[in-house]
Amino acid sequence: MELTPDLIRSTYDAIKPATTRTPVVKAARLSLHLGIDLYLKLENLQHTNAFKARGALAKLLTLSEAERAAGVIACSAGNHAQGVAYHATRLGIPSTIVMPEGTPFNKVKRTEEFGAEVVLHGRGFDESVQFTLDMARDKGMTFIHPFDDPVVAAGQGSVALEMLEQEPDLDTIVVPIGGGGLIAGMAMAAKSVKPEIEIVGAQAESFDAVRARFYQVPTEFGAMTLAEGIAVKEPAEANLAIISRYVDRVDSASEAEIEDAIFDILSDEKLVCEGAAGAGLAVIKKHRDRFKGKKVGLVICGGNIDSRLLSTLILRGLMRDGRIARLTFEIDDTPGQLSNISRIIGDAGANVIEVIHQRMMQSVSLKRAELDVVIEARDKEHVQAILAKLSDAGFAVRLDADPV
Repeated sequence: MELTPDLIRSTYDAIKPATTRTPVVKAARLSLHLGIDLYLKLENLQHTNAFKARGALAKLLTLSEAERAAGVIACSAGNHAQGVAYHATRLGIPSTIVMPEGTPFNKVKRTEEFGAEVVLHGRGFDESVQFTLDMARDKGMTFIHPFDDPVVAAGQGSVALEMLEQEPDLDTIVVPIGGGGLIAGMAMAAKSVKPEIEIVGAQAESFDAVRARFYQVPTEFGAMTLAEGIAVKEPAEANLAIISRYVDRVDSASEAEIEDAIFDILSDEKLVCEGAAGAGLAVIKKHRDRFKGKKVGLVICGGNIDSRLLSTLILRGLMRDGRIARLTFEIDDTPGQLSNISRIIGDAGANVIEVIHQRMMQSVSLKRAELDVVIEARDKEHVQAILAKLSDAGFAVRLDADPV
């Protein structure tokens, strides 16, 4: 079987009853800030909070009664795992998920909560997949690949059909790329409906295998990426062939750009997204001139970001915006200094949220002390105004650029 527009349409019809028709919303603030007309396809509101549930269900619906009874197995660190587990349990099919060793506990727990048996093996997808295939063979289970399967890619392609039903006048769709299943399915589906539409792929710079193949340039893989859902070293050859035919451009973004993009989506649109979706917006921001005057759709492909990671990301984003700042003082070790500093900061319209006052662990003279004050301000300009007021009052103060 190969991926075709007809397969995507029939798959879309098959999965419709058990998938969420996720909304396409205008990104009002992002559109204003970027100067483009941007629309978001909220697959983070899909079952299991990611588009992967579509492809997983599509494959499960093709199984025979004997295959259902024998069970299914998948290899995934997150979204595909939860998509398979959720729909397999709903359909009464036993499921086993192989996850790399070191997978965050919350991902293991969420997958188990959906009813799957989780087995930990390998350091990443590429190391775990052969173990999964061997286990499938030995136990007679059906292996559900996260992207190298035409039925799975057809399920993911339903995202494009849905988008163009909701916003038929889109000029461009930006799609994150890992193994290539999502963009292969979406590109083929979109071009079958609207041949002139532009499809742009987005990757993390540290895992840009598809971009390297697309432009025939070398790639160097990094050890880690915030966009872990698209951290794939070996995309499917079948998907690459479709991408070369139907995708117009593939761009990549750095880790800093992806981090900024996730914060922008959260701050401007009040939406939680994971790193893969952040890569999509990062590419749009990086090449915004190419999108001027176009109606652009971006797939928010998932929202399963670790809460601790998100917390740190938010704090770092607030510091970059100047809404949280750490001021370091060298003060006389005499009564009233902290009170005066707090008064000046408060009178300037900012709020003190943390104070670290040390006498022992420092290099200043014995009769002086170092004081760190974390403040909440309106923006960078407000912080600079506060620094000026403190300096005018005689305080030696500097802005600390390190994360809180």
